[in-house]
Amino acid sequence: MTKTLRTPEHVYLCQRLRQVRLDAGLTQADLAERLDKPQSFVAKVETQERRLDVIEFVKWMVACDDPAGMLEITAAIAESLP
Repeated sequence: MTKTLRTPEHVYLCQRLRQVRLDAGLTQADLAERLDKPQSFVAKVETQERRLDVIEFVKWMVACDDPAGMLEITAAIAESLP
């Protein structure tokens, strides 16, 4: 299996996750607190140093009060796949 870190899809996901957080009016520290994670966790995801698993993705979106955004993000990624 090929690595997915820093692929175009991963870059898109990280950019969208950052935008979701900003749209929610949250700082990295605010989101980290909601996720019960250190601020560095959020920073590493947003700078493409760390991948999220599916559960972490769902928790991120819920913590940003945008669970419906999951469908938009996953659909955009799916459309870009061969």
